Amino acid sequence: MRTFDLTPLYRSAIGFDRLAQMLNDAARSDSAPSYPPYNIELVSEDQYRIVMALAGFNRSEIDITFERDSLTVVGRKQKETTERTFLHRGIASRDFEQRFQLANHVKVTGASFDNGMLTIELVREIPEALKPRKIVIDGADNVTALEQRAAA
Repeated sequence: MRTFDLTPLYRSAIGFDRLAQMLNDAARSDSAPSYPPYNIELVSEDQYRIVMALAGFNRSEIDITFERDSLTVVGRKQKETTERTFLHRGIASRDFEQRFQLANHVKVTGASFDNGMLTIELVREIPEALKPRKIVIDGADNVTALEQRAAA
């Protein structure tokens, strides 16, 4: 595997520290986490949904934390009091911690857990000050209005 030196990026890109750090983290990770399986869906232009398959877990064993630009889903299985003998064990029931890096202005709006499927709703809320706005170009209409004010 190739390694990339991102040091020049840190020197010349001011304010992009988070992007460079994400690239560094992605390059260092051994492999993509495969448990639990999940989907990320684009519901509409500014709405997203994460759906995780959590067979064998119940609501009390799942913890969802949203902090600034990071969403963390943690599952801690409670220890079973009865001893079982499995002939085949195909349903994984191990503890997990899944982290999602969220873009600026993405907020968690809700979560639901039904039939072993955890659904987390996300929405991107861009503040009015950051939304694109139309700029009126000064033209002949403005010039005549200024001339009328000056004459008065």
